[in-house]
Amino acid sequence: MAQSLFQAGGGGSIPTSALCLRIEEISMREAQDLNRRWHSLLPRTDLGNLLCGNMSVAYGALYDGKMYAVAILSQPIVHAMCDGKTIELRRLAICYEAPKNTASRMMAIVRRLVKKKMPHLQKIISYLAIDVHEGTIYKAAGWKPVGDITAARPQRKRGDKGRATGPLQTTSRKQRWEILL
Repeated sequence: MAQSLFQAGGGGSIPTSALCLRIEEISMREAQDLNRRWHSLLPRTDLGNLLCGNMSVAYGALYDGKMYAVAILSQPIVHAMCDGKTIELRRLAICYEAPKNTASRMMAIVRRLVKKKMPHLQKIISYLAIDVHEGTIYKAAGWKPVGDITAARPQRKRGDKGRATGPLQTTSRKQRWEILL
């Protein structure tokens, strides 16, 4: 008996393609929890930091009642980028069971959802830890690297008066990426 090369219907209990995923807005607390489970480098986040300013949103990629990816966006962390026209992709975390191309699909759909939710915005920025990642996902989603590669921000020591970067930040050098909305 011949069998189809592809699964019929929805693809079974796990998605067989990133196209099976439904991207929807989720609560910031749920996004934090998913990021904590899946992010390879920065699993911890601060809710107050994510909700700062007047813009923040999180999206999850869902299939058959289970989440496979999360994107967290908020006001840019660098004060000079807080121009009211820019939002920052702070975290993108993908479950190890997610199908191939989930990250680039998530970034493409999130871009459209952000534009619809906040039409006044003109671009999304994000920072890539270049000592750990190559930017493949950003390139696949149409993002462009901008500016110079910078050293990691110094970590704040207990009692310091400067802006807290805390122990949550990576020591990797950074490259800013952006995409127009």
